[in-house]
Amino acid sequence: MTLCCWPQWVGFFQSHAVHMVEIMQTLAILKPDAVESGLTGKILAHLEDTGFKIRAARLALLTEAEAKAFYKVHEERPFYRSLVAYMTSGPCMPLVLEREDAVVHLREVIGATDPSEAAEGTVRRLYAESKERNVIHASDSAENAVKEISFFFSASELERLWGKPTR
Repeated sequence: MTLCCWPQWVGFFQSHAVHMVEIMQTLAILKPDAVESGLTGKILAHLEDTGFKIRAARLALLTEAEAKAFYKVHEERPFYRSLVAYMTSGPCMPLVLEREDAVVHLREVIGATDPSEAAEGTVRRLYAESKERNVIHASDSAENAVKEISFFFSASELERLWGKPTR
């Protein structure tokens, strides 16, 4: 078998490349200040306008034990106690969001932790009061997204919502 025509096919495949896009999920939490201030609708609309699909959402009032467990990664940081107190101060809204490259895209859409450093048009620049009261949490990696989603939503619950396994 000869491959005399191979160079022609290389050019064809290069010019007709199909970009494989991985649809993935991530966790966001609209924090107590967002819920208390009535910003949930505006933030949800902002997220949907940037291509996210909401796959699960609920209001939750975290106990101290739940907040400590969720933010355990920050246990040694100076802001840990105030973060736990803040996250237990009122209802929050955990969300499962889905789109291509969800983790990275959500981090871009919400902006820097400190709203004064966040880019124009980002959620935190638009709605956050301060570095601590910054309206939204977002998973920082695909691995953490899986862990954080399972903290608030069971796999069977997500499957029941959409009739298929989720990513």
